[in-house]
Formats: sequence, structure tokens, C-alpha cells
Amino acid sequence: MVTDTLIEDGRWQEVDLPALAERAAVATLRHLGLDPDDWEIAVLACDDARIAELNADFRDKPQPTNVLSWPSAERGADQPGTRPAQPVPGTDGELGDIAIAYDTCAQEAAAACRSLADHTTHLFVHATLHLLGYDHVRDQDATLMEACEVQILGKLGIPDPY
Repeated sequence: MVTDTLIEDGRWQEVDLPALAERAAVATLRHLGLDPDDWEIAVLACDDARIAELNADFRDKPQPTNVLSWPSAERGADQPGTRPAQPVPGTDGELGDIAIAYDTCAQEAAAACRSLADHTTHLFVHATLHLLGYDHVRDQDATLMEACEVQILGKLGIPDPY
């Protein structure tokens, strides 16, 4: 398994978060030509209070957010709009950590008239891409990242969230 999930908030059980995280991570890695068996991602399924603490500690933003990711290495592309260099299997199998907050995700899914499972899957694809060096700060990078997300989600039968 790619993902190792710690569930702090039991409400995540209603959508089988460990299975969603695994499915999204595997689909993302395969889409990018990476063998899922070579990689590991640690997942924390928490609530808004916990993710607000993490957001304050790591980003100096003391409020909840939907998902946070911590890559194990800097993998970002130097040139805007170009794909990041892929990690090399066998050098370090840990891609990084992801934390996801139930309250914010459930609210966002309801507001967008999407199922919690589909929205959560999208956020895991998004966060896994972050672990692999994709970002959305620069416009060209955002375009590339969103296109990857849409392609991966399409393969999973999830409509374009944008």
C-alpha cells in the first residue's frame, strides 16, 4: 500500500478514507508513470481543530483548511509550467505526509453539490501532486497542476471539479 492512514476523527470512516486515499494516490502515481509499490505517503485524517493547529505551526495561518501536505523533498520545477523532476525509485520511498480535515471537506463538498467521497478524492490527488513537486502559486504551474488533476479524476470517473 502507498498510504498509511491514521484516523483521528472517526467521521472519516463513513467514506472509508483509507481506501479513498489509496485509490487517489495510486491513480496519481500511475498517471505520472511511477510505480505505486515504490512509494509511501503518511496520511492524517483529522478535524478542523487539529488541522488549524498544524496550519498555525507550519504555515503561520491559525485557521482550518481542507488539506495540508509536507513533501519529503523539494521537487518543484524551476521553469513555470514545466513538470517537476520525478523522484527516483530506491533513493527515498517516502513522498511525504498529508493531513485532511473532515469539517472543512464536508462543508466544501456540500457547498459544491459534490459527494464527500469525490471531493476528498480530488483533494488527495491534489495533495499527492504537491508531494511530487506540483504547485499552483504561478499561473503556468496552476494550469499544469489542474490539467493533471482533471485527467486523473476523469480516469477515476469523477467529473471536472473546476
